[in-house]
Amino acid sequence: MNDQSLWYLENIDVTGIFCPNKVGEMNENHAQKVVKKGEYVYLLEDQSDKIYFLTEGRVKIGTYNSSGKEITKAILEKGEVFGELSLTGEGQRRDFAYVMEKAKICVVSAKEMNNLLVDHSALSLFFMKIMGSRVLDMEKRLESLVFKDSRTRIVEFLLDLVDAKGQRVGYEMVVRKFITHQEIANLTATSRQTVTTTLNDLRSKNILTFDRKRLLVRDMDRLKSERLVTT
Repeated sequence: MNDQSLWYLENIDVTGIFCPNKVGEMNENHAQKVVKKGEYVYLLEDQSDKIYFLTEGRVKIGTYNSSGKEITKAILEKGEVFGELSLTGEGQRRDFAYVMEKAKICVVSAKEMNNLLVDHSALSLFFMKIMGSRVLDMEKRLESLVFKDSRTRIVEFLLDLVDAKGQRVGYEMVVRKFITHQEIANLTATSRQTVTTTLNDLRSKNILTFDRKRLLVRDMDRLKSERLVTT
């Protein structure tokens, strides 16, 4: 994909389905809403009856483990869909959706989406792609947790992040809107201190640099080689 954050198929206008252009098409089955930073789109155990398409902002999908620690499943940006498990018969939400930046969201009821799936085979393929990719992503994260040390998990997360959202600037790669060290820790099942130590070490080697707004990878090959380095 040219834009890895955008789920799409060439023969279907997903934006047009989630966000109809005609005002008259907005009804109980379609809605558009603005959600402020720090608010939730839905919470654990809320009724699972809607699907969401993010047109602006960032949303974190997460849950909590048995001890109450937050687990981040994904951080979504413009063009991504969430809440899709309502199509599988999920009665209550198993996670929460938290707005990290002011978000504009198009909402479609699960009932209406199921009707659309019957009429549009390409739309069914669209959701199969989403669900399949997210299952593969979770399997990859589980394997990483079981077989790889903390440093390797962090380095591989950075590589995946650059692959999905990086932009080439000369010989370097930049990721804008870099997430916090705590969010990286939540996504990689490590500690914030380990993330900070790893990032600072990579910066001291002149492999990358970062601040609150961006990550700049100066040498992708050297970053890849860091996967072989153990603590």
